[in-house]
Amino acid sequence: MRIGFFNSIETWGGGEKWHFESAVHFAKLGHDVYFFGSKNSKLKTKLLAFPAITYIEVHLTNLSFLNPVKRCYLTSTFEKLQIEVVLINNPRDLKIAAYAAHSAGVPRIIYRRGSAIPIKNTFLNQCIFGNYITDVLANSYATRETILANNPQLFPKEKIRVIYNPIDFQKFDQLVYKKIVPDRKDDALIIGNLARLAPQKNQKFLIDLSLELTRLQIKHQIYITGKGELESELKTYNIEKGTDKNVHFLGFTDSPRSFLVDIDIFILSSLWEGFGYVLAEASLAEKPIIAFNSSSNPELVKDNISGFLTEVNSIPQMVEKIKKLQDIKLRKEMGISGRKFILESFDKNIIYKNLEDYILKG
Repeated sequence: MRIGFFNSIETWGGGEKWHFESAVHFAKLGHDVYFFGSKNSKLKTKLLAFPAITYIEVHLTNLSFLNPVKRCYLTSTFEKLQIEVVLINNPRDLKIAAYAAHSAGVPRIIYRRGSAIPIKNTFLNQCIFGNYITDVLANSYATRETILANNPQLFPKEKIRVIYNPIDFQKFDQLVYKKIVPDRKDDALIIGNLARLAPQKNQKFLIDLSLELTRLQIKHQIYITGKGELESELKTYNIEKGTDKNVHFLGFTDSPRSFLVDIDIFILSSLWEGFGYVLAEASLAEKPIIAFNSSSNPELVKDNISGFLTEVNSIPQMVEKIKKLQDIKLRKEMGISGRKFILESFDKNIIYKNLEDYILKG
């Protein structure tokens, strides 16, 4: 089968990870895989190691769907390659790629939705979902429920399929360890956060949390790993709050396991997540988790078993859970329970079999 993956995002995130791994998976199965992406993306760099995948550069902006030259180019490219299935990643790509694929007669046009936030009920979206999209693939039940929140008639709910992101347990466990987190100071609790420095990830909350922990004389060090557009703003806020001795920014890492194995507690401060890969990775590293009781978090964190779920942005609740996790025995028990849950729920082989049936058989 001729499969097209369409993802023009230049940075690396959960959606990019899914598209990369899925493209590699289907290429290894012997299918003709074409990847439409940006010239300067992390995806392109990673896909260079897989010559069986044909990478096609596209340069898109939010207004590219209005450009007839770009629309015609994509349409003719889909026709020439005889693409049978195309999976589109984000709203910007969707505006032009769905139209072009439809114009080229691509039989299945799948929008892969990875964010648990409602789709805007605009006239343009009504046209796209009403005329071009044939299927929607959601990465969690929380994501599925938000898709039609603003307009239940936008797309047939029965055509929205949920398939969780596959987790490669063996690959994760075999990642080479390299020191990322500094050695423990005194008996301070080591708290970790691994995410892009972006509004959705809400890392200002962690700085405010540190302020309260200090007031309560709870020894702690918070390490935030990631890069993003809010880096400068967050570092400034950290200094302004006087928390820079306890909150540290470690930059981007390509070795999440190395970071996770050295912390005591993983806190996800995100306001929403389509599918929190990092929650699964934290549990695989046998770390207890504290996250907000929102979006897909309850699908990855078993409250009071593998970690704790709190109200969104509740400093008092977060502090209460941290106090409980000062107990080393509880941390260990929750970490073991979390790994067991992830191993049982997100087995790569089962999920990829479901994905193969979905894409290849319809």
